[in-house]
Amino acid sequence: MLTKARLSQLRALRDKKHREAEGLYVVENPKVVAEFLAAGVNFAELYASPAWPRPAGVSAEEISPDELARISHLPTPSDVFAVGRISRPAPAPGEFSRGLTLALDGIQDPGNVGTLLRVADWFAFDRVLLSPDCADLFSQKVINASMGSFTRVKTFTAELSSVLKTAGVPVLGCDLGGNDVHTLPVLRDALVVIGSEGRGLSPAIRQFVTYYVTIPRYGGAESLNAGVAAAIVCDNLRRRLG
Repeated sequence: MLTKARLSQLRALRDKKHREAEGLYVVENPKVVAEFLAAGVNFAELYASPAWPRPAGVSAEEISPDELARISHLPTPSDVFAVGRISRPAPAPGEFSRGLTLALDGIQDPGNVGTLLRVADWFAFDRVLLSPDCADLFSQKVINASMGSFTRVKTFTAELSSVLKTAGVPVLGCDLGGNDVHTLPVLRDALVVIGSEGRGLSPAIRQFVTYYVTIPRYGGAESLNAGVAAAIVCDNLRRRLG
């Protein structure tokens, strides 16, 4: 049985300031928890109801459905509540000067951030770089939307302008006046920047873009979701590499 103090601490992790203070994040989606465990993630704490089908070799503290409901961050509690440790490894020297990087410029919708992690994972990008004003990488909405890609994609958070200034690779940005994305050259090293749906690329970032691309529009839609646009650009880059 969880103490009243522990119940309160676990509930508090729904807020970013408490996650940062404790260095912990929460995962409740059973499918995502299973993906984390399969990837070898060692949770700091794992709570489950008797109904949760425990994977072989995995131990969890059994608590009642009522306790799970009291600590849950979701409208409908699941049968498992996992607590992970926040880790933010520093990039290696020259990290962004090789391979393919997907950079997120102020993407504030958690669902979009999670989807973009999945896009990077699908197209085997080497890493994802988030600007500090993106949605919190360790929020449940981001983690759930990534559907396990969170554990496979190398991520960093940094001021984009400082990285772009020294990366030394082509920087691609989406713009209606850009070149047709289907005519992209072969680029083994590149940095693709995706801006928010509301404002696009920020002015501070535009000065570093070396190659603007556009996705041809054949219908009447005003714009594309950030994840869809990123997937199209990443697909065209990846196909040219073979």
